[in-house]
Amino acid sequence: MIWVLILLVVFAISFFYLMFYDDRELSPVTVPGTKGKEKEQNRPSTTFKDVAGLDEVIEELQDIVDYMNNTQKYRAMGAKFPKGIIFYGPPGTGKTLLASAMAGETRAAFYPVSGSEFVEKYVGVGASRIRALFQKARKTAPSVIFIDEIDAVGSRRNVDNNSEKDQTLNQLLVEMDGFNSNDEAVIVIGATNRLDLLDEALLRPGRFDRHIFIGHPNLRAREEILRVHTKNKPLEPDVDLKELAMKTFGMTGAHLASIANEAAILAVRRGKKRIGCDEFNEAIERVIAGIEKKNAYVIEKEKLIVAYHEAGHALISNLLKVNTISKISIVPRGHALGYVLNLPNEDNFLETKTQLLNRMCVLLGGRAAEELIFKDVSSGAQNDLKEVTQIALTMITSYGMSDIGKRVYDGQNTRYSEEIDREVNKIIDMCYKETLAILEKNKNLLDKIVNKLLEANSLNGYEIDEIIKSSKSSRMVTA
Repeated sequence: MIWVLILLVVFAISFFYLMFYDDRELSPVTVPGTKGKEKEQNRPSTTFKDVAGLDEVIEELQDIVDYMNNTQKYRAMGAKFPKGIIFYGPPGTGKTLLASAMAGETRAAFYPVSGSEFVEKYVGVGASRIRALFQKARKTAPSVIFIDEIDAVGSRRNVDNNSEKDQTLNQLLVEMDGFNSNDEAVIVIGATNRLDLLDEALLRPGRFDRHIFIGHPNLRAREEILRVHTKNKPLEPDVDLKELAMKTFGMTGAHLASIANEAAILAVRRGKKRIGCDEFNEAIERVIAGIEKKNAYVIEKEKLIVAYHEAGHALISNLLKVNTISKISIVPRGHALGYVLNLPNEDNFLETKTQLLNRMCVLLGGRAAEELIFKDVSSGAQNDLKEVTQIALTMITSYGMSDIGKRVYDGQNTRYSEEIDREVNKIIDMCYKETLAILEKNKNLLDKIVNKLLEANSLNGYEIDEIIKSSKSSRMVTA
């Protein structure tokens, strides 16, 4: 019994220590994930010059930077200091870099933390950490607090939430409302991939005044990002950054940085003094498809199936003019036994119904080619079918591109689920039949591509074009 009492006393002391001690000036949790004085001196050297492809966002932030650097002229006009900014969008698009650059532009102390650092099982700990963070930020003003993955601490409150999480969020709301003093030059930047998860009280004007979307870079932005990440790297004269930008459609700034770094590593491995096109192309394939499996053994029958599967994708894409084929390969990479690299003809912000249907036909081209040649299908079309299903579902529920009506269907409403499922099957079956018909009319082209592919293991876009141009077979294009 004595030992049990001792353990209870120790637990009680530990609990009260966590509850109250961290409110003190020298608390060990004053700034989550940092060491007090070291954190105060964190003034980033990054500026907007180090950020590429986000000109519109930088222009939007210039007003706030100017306010922090020239507060008096704004006060003279009666302008109030913006309290917070939310960066939202896909991961890897530069949200953290922008926050650091903004702190560098204003020569402000920078406090980067993660939302998960405030999530604790003990009631009151997260709230006390919020208080400590804001106290430090006020003492070292001008300062920038950056909360990455803010949805971890700022998600919408409901009856299922625990009291610790609610207290932490409430403390954050209170601290942000406390920026009414003219001598406080502190701004809070939050970053999230899911803006829809955040509590409405957090997003209202007066707390996070500006919501800025940061999406995937377009062609020009990707070229600028590549230029930034290759400025200190020796490149061969024939390396065309615009062409590389075209090959990296849909990639984020993080992907592009990884490609530039992988290309440099490959050049060193090969004993080269400059980075060439081969290294960049190899790096792109690594990022998209994974590491090449040099010692992978594929039986001849499977190799033939893969060849027809990939050739089916490439041929349909070429005939329907969906994308420009960059490369087709049957060399295993990552989890894939083969792959096709496509280059979009242009960066589209909108897609028509015809374009979506044609894209579905390209995805179904591999499975249709297997059925046409082998009268059987393999498991290799799993990811293709998953993407086709998602496109068809989005067309029906979000774009109103189906026979069941021009309206948007709420995903939570199961009232129309059976009708939607039937329409999904109808659209996929229509695309599959059309794809199969195109391949039947161009079977000799399919065979020629496969024969060349089996000889060389890979073909580039120019070689595929030459095979198709040299043939007199009829072409079928969807209306």
